[in-house]
Amino acid sequence: MAQREQLASRLGFILLSAGCAIGLGNVWRFPYITGKYGGAVFLGVYLLFLLFVGLPVLVMEFSVGRATQRNMAHALKKLEPAGTWWHKFGIFSPLGSFILMMFYMPIAGWMLNYVWMTLTGKLNVPADQVPAMFGGMLADPQLMFFWTAVVSALCFYICGQGLQKGVERVVKLMMLGLLFIMVGLAFYSCMLPGAAKGLEFYLLPDFSRAMDAGFMALVNDAMNQAFFTLSVGMGGMCIFGSYLKKDKSLTQESVLVVSLDTFVALTAGLIIFPACFAFNVTPNAGPGLIFITLPNIFNNMTGGQIWGTLFFIFMSAAALTTVIAVIENIIAYFMDGFGWSRKKATMFNFVALTVCTLPCILGFNLWSGFEPLGPGTCVLDLEDFIISNNILPLGSFMFMLFCCHRYGWGWDRFIAEADTGTGLKFPKFLRFYLTWILPVIFLFIFVQGYIQKFF
Repeated sequence: MAQREQLASRLGFILLSAGCAIGLGNVWRFPYITGKYGGAVFLGVYLLFLLFVGLPVLVMEFSVGRATQRNMAHALKKLEPAGTWWHKFGIFSPLGSFILMMFYMPIAGWMLNYVWMTLTGKLNVPADQVPAMFGGMLADPQLMFFWTAVVSALCFYICGQGLQKGVERVVKLMMLGLLFIMVGLAFYSCMLPGAAKGLEFYLLPDFSRAMDAGFMALVNDAMNQAFFTLSVGMGGMCIFGSYLKKDKSLTQESVLVVSLDTFVALTAGLIIFPACFAFNVTPNAGPGLIFITLPNIFNNMTGGQIWGTLFFIFMSAAALTTVIAVIENIIAYFMDGFGWSRKKATMFNFVALTVCTLPCILGFNLWSGFEPLGPGTCVLDLEDFIISNNILPLGSFMFMLFCCHRYGWGWDRFIAEADTGTGLKFPKFLRFYLTWILPVIFLFIFVQGYIQKFF
């Protein structure tokens, strides 16, 4: 096995890890579900999950990766006690990464297409025609595949250049640019006339709205969002831990990653909700908000074409940093597992993954009659359900057991690795909670999520 390539700087590690975590879930899903579940009511529950579930699991993933200098599958095999089967969970890493990219890359393609349409003025049409623009894009498999292929080629090329020269250098620029654009857009949005109503809707607690949506639904969505926003459970953070030096404690690095990720999520709400209320538009979920509502807002504001272009550039940066980070995880798996060169792993997965995006693309047009999770659903919903409701939470649950129990890696070994280096140490008093209480709470919420969805 060749010497493990390492990141050039601590900043590179923080931005790359945050880039994997920060994505479209922070931008269109987080603000919406925060508003749906009563603003600050959801924020409180979400931050509790982030602090007492997501953060510890993130430290565990980083620890497993740094201790072994391997991807998730091979790291578990190296650390597991003889005769145990922890390494079988390693399949979550390549499988989860592939399925995630099968629907994430087409959505990133939507973003690039909207950058182009906004920049060229093609979206500057009457309000009643904007939905047709979005619908026309979804109905055109060739157009969607073109932009998906652009995303795939661009991100695989960056990863093919190597860790420091390609991945780290590009993600640094994209993340810093993303943060700059976000702060500017948030400031502008909050200064709009009528923006205060949007801030109240977003940030003030509304218990009646939360209870109308359902308390267990709130808790389940908060837990899934905590896992999804940090991308824990399928080995991506394990890979970035394997690229990290041992001079800083992993708890301190994890706190920085979580803080940056949370800042982006909260700032996204400061962009979206004030703008919606300033222009008397009721915020709605997902694609409708980003691709129909907001273009109408930009079309009716001074300098809207500029701000709209910046917004979709920011959305594209959020999407592409995640794609690059996850692709790096996939490439590393093939390099570690099969002894392939970076070039061979890059070329093979570029072709394979680009082809694998076709079901998601065709699910909006030629395969639109396939409704896997009930009326109104499509292939994307199925792929998202597999990741958000299964692989990420179950993978996180596995890391909890592996790092806390003597039948796995064990608490003492985990703590020794997590606390290596200067900086914040992992709180030892959480041992009983993480070992015995949290797994029970997790399983209860996980099962409740299935009951709510299917019964």
